Amino acid sequence: MSRARGRRWWRALRHLVVELGAGLTSLFFLLVALALVPVLVLSGGTLVVPLIVRPLRWWALLARERSERYRGRPISSAYRPIPDSATYGELMRLAFSRSTGRDLVWLVGDAVIAPLVSLLTIALPLAAVNALLVPAYWYLAPANDPIASPFPVTSWAAAAWSPLVALGYALAAWWLVPGVASVLTRAQAAMLTPGRNEVLAERVTALTASRAAALDAHAAELRRIERDLHDGAQNRLVSVVMMLGIAERSLETNPQSALPQLRRAREAATDALAGLRTTVHDICPPILQELGLEGALSSVAGRSAVPCSLHAEGLHRVPSAVESASYFIVAEAVTNLNKHSEATQATISLETDASEPAQRLLIVVEDNGHGGATERPGGGIAGIRRRAEAFEGTLEVTSPVDGPTRMRVELPCGW
Repeated sequence: MSRARGRRWWRALRHLVVELGAGLTSLFFLLVALALVPVLVLSGGTLVVPLIVRPLRWWALLARERSERYRGRPISSAYRPIPDSATYGELMRLAFSRSTGRDLVWLVGDAVIAPLVSLLTIALPLAAVNALLVPAYWYLAPANDPIASPFPVTSWAAAAWSPLVALGYALAAWWLVPGVASVLTRAQAAMLTPGRNEVLAERVTALTASRAAALDAHAAELRRIERDLHDGAQNRLVSVVMMLGIAERSLETNPQSALPQLRRAREAATDALAGLRTTVHDICPPILQELGLEGALSSVAGRSAVPCSLHAEGLHRVPSAVESASYFIVAEAVTNLNKHSEATQATISLETDASEPAQRLLIVVEDNGHGGATERPGGGIAGIRRRAEAFEGTLEVTSPVDGPTRMRVELPCGW
């Protein structure tokens, strides 16, 4: 029992030392943020808000991770995404959002209160060690500047009381170090945890955004189907009708020439039927129902002009809508790398992350091409992002010049 408590004590002491360093770093961040206030006012926030909010979120997330490790309990967060090219109104909403205000209040407390409390608590075991060693060196101090621990030690009789003082410091440290670490961590978790109304507001915002993305994705899919039918099957069927009309006139005037024309009409009808089958296949690929997501993506990798390997370890069955979206995301990504990357090797990785209460599907497509991929309106990457956002998912594309290009998609499975 005492050994386990001793381990907890040392763990609490290490946590306080880390929090002391983190608090001093928070103080530095706070001073930098205060120095940027004039620039914030003069620029209307357009220059400084992202420079403040991004590091602030990152630092608050690290604090959450420290608190989670010490307490063993997760701390939720409710952040709206920061747009890459935000408007003035979006920047103002971001600057005065509840999440930013909460993080700023935490930063002030972590910069002012946490270092002071941590330092005073850490000083207790150090004071105990110092008081225990006072009899060994008190006489080396000048007479006009004696050792004070906590009273001036000017004689051996006074030094004899130092072990008792050390015992008092040690008992205080034995009880206060774990207690202060626990209270400090709880206070930090309470300050960083979003309120219920804030969580609901962020949830409504996310659902509104995902609904808009779903409508956009649905409209884009309808336009694609309309374009495929118009440019493919419809044109072929018009050709079939024209050929049949020519064959009909030939039967009236020259029956012998009608047979080749009927054969060409049949070939055109066969092509139109193949186009219709392709369009239907692109709406809902039957291979997903037959082989599942892994088998369907194996087919996509096998058809790729660039040699492509598939890794799907630990992949669980996900809802059919997510499977369909994942299939089209990977198919679009493979099409893009075949057209533009000039790669010689590509990798598709799928993994089901069940570490959180809501299961998530992680998709990574990477190639060794020349890189430099950018997201353009109406382009392939924009279409992938639209599909991901329809499920409240995220897309991250890393494509430096000279490569490699890495696309990471995260889709909630709704469980």
